[in-house]
Amino acid sequence: MAEHRLGAEPTHSRWNRDLKPRLWVEPGDVVHIDCLDASGGQVTPNSTVQDFLAIDRERIHALTGPIGVKGAGPGDVLEVNVLEVRHKGWGWTSVIRGLGFLDERFIDPYLFHWQLDENVTRSLAPAVVPLRPFCGVMGVAPQETGEFRTRPPGNFGGNMDVRDLTVGATLYLPVLNSGALFSAGDAHAGQGDGEVCINGIECPVDASFRFKLHKHRPLSGPLVEATDTESDPSGKWIVVESATDALEAARTATSRMVDLLTAHWGFSPVHAYLLCSVTMDLRMAQVVNRPMITVVASIAKSVLPERKLF
Repeated sequence: MAEHRLGAEPTHSRWNRDLKPRLWVEPGDVVHIDCLDASGGQVTPNSTVQDFLAIDRERIHALTGPIGVKGAGPGDVLEVNVLEVRHKGWGWTSVIRGLGFLDERFIDPYLFHWQLDENVTRSLAPAVVPLRPFCGVMGVAPQETGEFRTRPPGNFGGNMDVRDLTVGATLYLPVLNSGALFSAGDAHAGQGDGEVCINGIECPVDASFRFKLHKHRPLSGPLVEATDTESDPSGKWIVVESATDALEAARTATSRMVDLLTAHWGFSPVHAYLLCSVTMDLRMAQVVNRPMITVVASIAKSVLPERKLF
């Protein structure tokens, strides 16, 4: 098992299965990566709202990667252990005309700068905002040929904005192409469920991931094993689903959780369904990455016997 370092540039802002990996790693290797902020370094702590309006939006997300995992192929599962996500002391949040959950109410552009302490920010007084940095975009190359904007998430992961993907979490992704072709970016020092104004606390980070490979273990979409979450120190099992309709995403996430409980804990489907009804949380991870809404279904690990799923 080796350790590697990968600088942010050249970044990419499109998913494309034909992008050549900037780095090849063996399963078990650790990669330390540098991630620019979502603007690709165009926003700085001194930027004005006029500067912000002039940035090149074709560069939004500015992902680091792709990273190729040797031996990975379609039908496998890529395991991504989040070892570190460290912010660099500053971040920003914006309002952009025509975007956001309340886009008809908030139409004037706005740019807010955050000064970040290690674990909190007091920039928006009198609030004290806790910081739990994570990468809003973590994904593998989609199966389809062509270039695709990074805003919509999918079964490949991508712009999920699942705030549970902090240090200690594990993300499981279906491998859809040879090498998996993993990329990450769009880091947030903090974010609420929904990410309603269009941004979390956008920031550059240093991040470290360990990659593992599980051969011939098909997975229909992203799955998260979170540890020491805000609501439960035991962690959670989290199913992630994205769709153009929030209720469709919620139904699919619930059905996948029923299948997960049936396959790995031996519940009958109806008993798994009952358990979901009394203990499962359904949350909207993001409502702004049009046209897709991302819903997460989660069950606290303390509810279930300990299991290793892969």
